[in-house]
Amino acid sequence: MRELTRYRSSLVEDRTRVVNRLQKVLEDTNIKLGDVATDILGKSARAMLEAMLGGQTDPKVLAELARGRMRAKRAELEQALVGVFKPHHRFLLTELLAQVDTLDEAITRVGNEIATRMQEVSLEQDQAEQPASSPETEVETDEKPPLTWAQAIVLLCSIPGISRRAAEGILAEIGLDMTRFPSAGHLASWAGMCPGNYESAGKRLGGKTRKGSPYLRKFLVEAAHGAAHSKNTYLSAQYHRLAARRGKKKAMVAVGHTILIMIYHMLLQHKSYEELGGNYFDERERQATEKRLVRRLEKLGYQVELQPVSQVA
Repeated sequence: MRELTRYRSSLVEDRTRVVNRLQKVLEDTNIKLGDVATDILGKSARAMLEAMLGGQTDPKVLAELARGRMRAKRAELEQALVGVFKPHHRFLLTELLAQVDTLDEAITRVGNEIATRMQEVSLEQDQAEQPASSPETEVETDEKPPLTWAQAIVLLCSIPGISRRAAEGILAEIGLDMTRFPSAGHLASWAGMCPGNYESAGKRLGGKTRKGSPYLRKFLVEAAHGAAHSKNTYLSAQYHRLAARRGKKKAMVAVGHTILIMIYHMLLQHKSYEELGGNYFDERERQATEKRLVRRLEKLGYQVELQPVSQVA
């Protein structure tokens, strides 16, 4: 599983590099499609590229190929699609689009293989868990049966920011059995997602993270990026809280560390994710939050008097 997920990750990286080359060719033609379209290989953008390869150069005709919400940006598209499209640009775009299609097919095939392998392993686990003795001789125990791959993926996908692809990659790196790690801190240390401890003469000189699995780190940071852009969630609140003080990159690593700690306890206890809400930190430090906001308003020249909502009503 680890080899398959790592290979798929390398294919995704190759596809990203090809898309960046395609964007560079478009910039050379002075076509600013990427400034208007979020994805230059989406349905609308792909239709425009295919039309340009077919010889269409009229910006108005190309802009009319927009679909869905992109149709509201037809005026911007007309300006963005004005450029100098030469024969060698057409050749390069044709080659790059063919590479993207080939990589998309390869990513799909590897993804199907991963799903098939996980299903086979899950079936083997289910068969191994079936009792060999009669019901009369069974002994009741409090131990929970081990999780299957399918069950573990469902648990991880309940965390904001984690997609099925990221869940498969994370599980392939750390496995399903969390009892091999004495604590969540040991797992974070093994993964290289915790602060370092560089100390000399009783003075702490740095807290750079140690080296760990680069694939696991990438999956966790990607999940942290998705969680940071979610709305009204604990992980989003943690990211914005840390990014204001420590910077965006350190905040991403910190959120990835939190996600890894969550995964440890979820796999160990067989529990799904429980959302604490985007106002968790404010409620936890309610008085400190009130004082800080009142001071900010007083510095702006306001006189503030706090009253509970129930009294105002």
